[in-house]
Amino acid sequence: MSGLLRIRWAIAPEIAPRPLINCSRCGGVRPYRCSGKFRVNANGKRIDAWLIYRCTGCDNSWNFTILERRNRRDIEPALLAALEGNDPALTRQHALDAAALRNRIGQIEEFPDVTVRKELLDGSPESATALWLELRLDAATPLRLDRLLAGELGISRSRLQGWEEQKRLIIEPGNAKALRKPARNSTAVRIDLTGEADRDAIVLAACG
Repeated sequence: MSGLLRIRWAIAPEIAPRPLINCSRCGGVRPYRCSGKFRVNANGKRIDAWLIYRCTGCDNSWNFTILERRNRRDIEPALLAALEGNDPALTRQHALDAAALRNRIGQIEEFPDVTVRKELLDGSPESATALWLELRLDAATPLRLDRLLAGELGISRSRLQGWEEQKRLIIEPGNAKALRKPARNSTAVRIDLTGEADRDAIVLAACG
C-alpha cells in the first residue's frame, strides 16, 4: 500500500489482575489487590519470597509464591536485592502475570483499562493513505482488539468489521475472529484509508 504510515503502539495495563479468594475474615470470596510489597524469608541458606496481596474488604493478607526453598547461591544478587527492596518494576512484572496468578489460584478478576503510548516509526502523516500499527504489550490484557482500535482511532467497531470484510483491514498474525479476541503482543494491523473522508482525523488519532 502506498503512503504507508508505520506506528508503534506500546500498550500497558493500568490495573493489575486481582485473585478471587475465599477470605476467612469476610466469610466469602473477595478480590485481593496487590500491595506492591514482597516478603522475603531466609531459613539458613534457603530463601522463600512472596508477593503480598490484601483483601479489598478487610485488608487480610494472602501471599503469592515467587521463590520457594531456593538456595541463596542460586539466586542472582540483583534479584534478591530487588525482592528485599520492593522494586516497583519487579512488583509490576509479577502483579501483571495473569497466567501465573490464574494457575495458582484459579479465578481472577481482570480489567480492560490500558495506557497506549504511540511512536511514529516511518512515513509522513500528511501524505498517509494507509496505517501499519505495531502492537507491543508489556503484559496480557483482556481488552478486545476491536475495542482497542475503535477507542484509539475514534471510529466504530462496525466500521472496523466492514473494513475487514473488504480486506482493507488485515491483522498479522490473525484469523477470522482476531478482532473480537484480546489484543496480543507483536500483532500488526494494516488499514487502507484510501478514499476515507475522515482520513486525516484517523491518522492524527493513530499518531497520538
